Amino acid sequence: MDPNTPRTTPRKSATFDDYTLSEIRRAATTGIYDIRGAGAKRKLPHFDDLLFLGASISRYPLEGYREKCGTNVVLGTRFAKKPIELKIPITIAGMSFGSLSAQAKEALGNGATIAGTSTTTGDGGMTPEERGHSKTLVYQYLPSRYGMNPDDLRRADAIEVVVGQGAKPGGGGMLLGQKISDRVAQMRCLPKGIDQRSACRHPDWTGPDDLEIKLHELREITNWEKPIYIKVGGARPYYDTALAVKSGADVVVVDGMQGGTAATQEVFIEHVGQPTLACIRPAVQALQDLGMHRKVQLIVSGGIRNGADVAKALALGADAVSIGTAALVALGDNDPHLEEEYQKLGTTAGAYDDWHEGRDPAGITTQNPELAKRLDPKIAGRRLANYLKVMTLEAQTIARACGKNHVHNLEPEDLVALTVEAAAMAQVPLAGTSWIPGKGGY
Repeated sequence: MDPNTPRTTPRKSATFDDYTLSEIRRAATTGIYDIRGAGAKRKLPHFDDLLFLGASISRYPLEGYREKCGTNVVLGTRFAKKPIELKIPITIAGMSFGSLSAQAKEALGNGATIAGTSTTTGDGGMTPEERGHSKTLVYQYLPSRYGMNPDDLRRADAIEVVVGQGAKPGGGGMLLGQKISDRVAQMRCLPKGIDQRSACRHPDWTGPDDLEIKLHELREITNWEKPIYIKVGGARPYYDTALAVKSGADVVVVDGMQGGTAATQEVFIEHVGQPTLACIRPAVQALQDLGMHRKVQLIVSGGIRNGADVAKALALGADAVSIGTAALVALGDNDPHLEEEYQKLGTTAGAYDDWHEGRDPAGITTQNPELAKRLDPKIAGRRLANYLKVMTLEAQTIARACGKNHVHNLEPEDLVALTVEAAAMAQVPLAGTSWIPGKGGY
């Protein structure tokens, strides 16, 4: 070729991008699939694709510093003798001791208590630190039954039966041996230092009829005092919500695929489940069809980041939201001041998801005592409380701008979508039109 001939700029494949090529090489070298934590990293339709229609002439806004806007929520009003009363509609999702350090669990309890909301145990049982620092604690009842005992069920304020998780609906989680310390092994009745994989389904029921019997058993154990949640991954939200209600749930938790996990296969995280935005309206529709909307409360989780996300989830029909990854970031995870240490681990602060390896320099997703003691539970708890306060204020600000005196008065009519996909998923009009895909309009 004539050296003076202009060369075409090399063009990389959109299908075989750099990450895909690196994964092929890694798989070819190791012969094992990739395991990581966190949630889906691919771009998905999300709450950013929705906008609120603030009040103007046709709607009357509320004055921010003079007129109240309520944020309280009551969960478990259907059957429980002692429903949970929270000051804010933002709860802390289940993250286990084992996955997280004892200091991190204590910090989550501290922050949630200051903010007036609940935290959740996760797999592996209840620690004294978590119970002692959590005014309102939800006990997760998982397929593995790790650490489960009736006394802790009674000590909890609610029970969450976990059927599925957004990052891995239909799959179990993993806890590698380096995170199974003496204490974790004792709590879970596992051998120390041996890799553990949680079951993907409960051992004592196979369908909604069996589940109803299991819920009755849990109510009997707890004297019908505790609200019982059922948590499902965002796979078939309409039918799963309907069956959860028919089984006797007080609260349904729907977790979209942007929700994180301590560890599972990369292929699960990125290719199984539905976006959070796609899960809310079918779940709400199921509740409405059964005449149970607002009678059985709906909690939405998976990628909630700020008060706007909270307000949008509530406007679409949820009663509350739950946060996990964002709560860990608020505690201090993935902080840029630790960038040098993340670099030594072969990653970067914003991308760190090797939580299962237990080498977290922030002291949060680790069982290494030297790393764990870096986290001050009181300071981290205050950081979380500050974050929850800001999220709540943001949601209130939006609700007032829409003329609502309670965040639960937000409704789909207050929203429009920026994309056809978001309009179809959220079932709100495409901005500038009255068109809802599949429902007509112009």
